[in-house]
Amino acid sequence: MPLHDVPVDSRPREKLLARGAAALSDTELLALLLRTGTAGRGVMQMAGELLQGFGGIAGLLHATAGSLQAFKGLGGSAKRAQLLAVLELARRALAQQLAERPLMDSPQAARDYIQLQLGRRPHEVFAVMFLDAQHRLLTLEEMFRGTLSQTSVYPREVVQRALQLGAAAVVLAHNHPSGAVQPSRADEALTKSLQAALALVDVRVLDHVVVGPGQSLSMAEQGLL
Repeated sequence: MPLHDVPVDSRPREKLLARGAAALSDTELLALLLRTGTAGRGVMQMAGELLQGFGGIAGLLHATAGSLQAFKGLGGSAKRAQLLAVLELARRALAQQLAERPLMDSPQAARDYIQLQLGRRPHEVFAVMFLDAQHRLLTLEEMFRGTLSQTSVYPREVVQRALQLGAAAVVLAHNHPSGAVQPSRADEALTKSLQAALALVDVRVLDHVVVGPGQSLSMAEQGLL
């Protein structure tokens, strides 16, 4: 039913103001963001279909502009822009958190940040989180794309960038679009190669994080570093 026909006690905005955001369901929060539905399809229904289509909030946060445009009711630019802005705010909030305190104080935040950046990419991406001497985030940079191997990821370029930024440590990261996050033998060999190259300039490799849609794996926690 249209949002204005929903009883006042159940309307997302009134419910949020009266009880706090935590009292709202994912569908209600998304309906507040969308504001309106489409002809014959109320905003609550649209929000529910959007969550179902993208696999919940986590999936929606990894949506791209193209995938949102393909969803019925998001062909216009305004709603897509709102959703993409929420995604970017989430990324910036995590980046700020990692820049303000040592990475090893919040390893889950680091994995969440990498997940937001790389988790839903349709192709493989290799990225590096460059850290200062206190292990706070300087920047995360995507450095290589395509099938990853020792021949497609160049340790010299990673070393050069670490020196340019004055990094003291790094966290390596890449995605598996297939969804399986178990590192391959090639991933392990690549990690060893980068460790050796970076050690020559006194830059530590703290971890290598592998992400896929909705999940992540720390090679350090698996004893693979």
